[in-house]
Amino acid sequence: MYLGIDVGTSSVKALLIDDKQTVIGMASAPLEVSRPQAGWSEQAPGDWWIATNTAVATLKRSHPKELAAVEGIGLSGHMHGATLLGKDDKTLRPCILWNDGRSGAECAEIEATCPNSRKIAGNIAMAGFTAPKLLWVKKHEPKIFAGIAKVLLPKDYVRLLMTGDHASDMSDSAGTLWLDVARRDWSDELLTATSLTRAHMPKLYEGSAPTGRLRADVAEDWGTPKRPVVAGGGGDNAASACGIGAVKPGAGFLSLGTSGVLFVSNAKFSPNTAGAVHAFCHAIPDTWHQMGVILSATGSLEWLAGLLAEPLPKLIGALGDDIGAPSPVLFLPYLSGERTPHNDPSVRGVFVGLGHESDRAAMTRAVIEGVAFAVRDCREVLKAAGTKIESLMAVGGGSRSKLWLRIIATLLDTPLLLPEHAEAGGALGAARLGMAAATGSDPIAICAAPPVAAIIEPSKPHRAAYEAAYQRYKKLYPAIKGVMSA
Repeated sequence: MYLGIDVGTSSVKALLIDDKQTVIGMASAPLEVSRPQAGWSEQAPGDWWIATNTAVATLKRSHPKELAAVEGIGLSGHMHGATLLGKDDKTLRPCILWNDGRSGAECAEIEATCPNSRKIAGNIAMAGFTAPKLLWVKKHEPKIFAGIAKVLLPKDYVRLLMTGDHASDMSDSAGTLWLDVARRDWSDELLTATSLTRAHMPKLYEGSAPTGRLRADVAEDWGTPKRPVVAGGGGDNAASACGIGAVKPGAGFLSLGTSGVLFVSNAKFSPNTAGAVHAFCHAIPDTWHQMGVILSATGSLEWLAGLLAEPLPKLIGALGDDIGAPSPVLFLPYLSGERTPHNDPSVRGVFVGLGHESDRAAMTRAVIEGVAFAVRDCREVLKAAGTKIESLMAVGGGSRSKLWLRIIATLLDTPLLLPEHAEAGGALGAARLGMAAATGSDPIAICAAPPVAAIIEPSKPHRAAYEAAYQRYKKLYPAIKGVMSA
């Protein structure tokens, strides 16, 4: 048996698979995000550990024998989060999350201090990345900065409490802006730009390599007497790619989670900073990947559901499954700024075209279409980089909406394949990496594509109408940039 733990923004998921990779059981525990100021986004690291234990305890009650047979554990987690630890491994402040936009000025400072940053990291310095957050802490919270002994990513803080090890994998670490992504090693030049050294960083491992074993006390509490080996794991998107088989060059997926990701696997390091494309290490050895990233995908719908005091499933379910014509209302889903293709942490969302006739259905439709248009933006910059995608797997909570997937498939003019257990995503990939670490088997063979539950085809009759709506959408950002951006 193998266990995958996915530390998400809104929940921690735990998933059990057997030797044949059959999903035996799943459990989750919710998390909350704190927004103490506009554009800020934080979580208490201790909450990740509480949620992890809650999810595992649920599996222990429902599948005690299977959990007791676990030999390998893999970790997945939301990327870029700055988890700051003192010499006693105690957290110094809440974690600054991936969708926090406070460090825009520090991004410019890093690139000025280290002119080679884009070449080394393969990415533009973005406010969501970890390194600019540390420079912000140095400026605004100098006492906390002075007390930093280690900087960990969210899943790696959970690993620390599981195993006692300061360790991370290549894919998650690539999103810090401290990694030499081509060399798969920390960059002293980039670390120096934020007044840090290798001593502040965890030890690096490939995602399928073992980093340690479960502590004896944790193993006893979890009911896993074999003290399973813990794999390096992966950042949430790389782990999701392992879960749906996007590990060979050209294989891709679309993730509709709190953020949205268009992901494609590469045989070599392939940066494209001009289009704000992310170029990271994969969780598979000697493999890299590209991503177009939007910051508020289902996050936009969750915001609207809260605003309208309507449960999210009911809100989107009321639209039905018929694709229909595009909404006359347009929505920019830039609630936390945007990465691909604009790299603008200051821009904010906007509705355009609201009238007296605009009801909650019109606004909901505008939101899911706005996210779909943002996914199309990502596709365009990947295409400009020479990346070709024949078909895409769809994962994440948003993939439960056939309407949403049909709109996106139509805009991309590409079929979307819905794998079995699409909601498992990173947790399944993490479990597979745990299997690779425990058995020593080839991770590419382990991370094969799962069975396809459904194929969402583009709607050819609606293609022209959605293309016209997308062209209108593209005009919005240039029109509001000077008004909404600082």
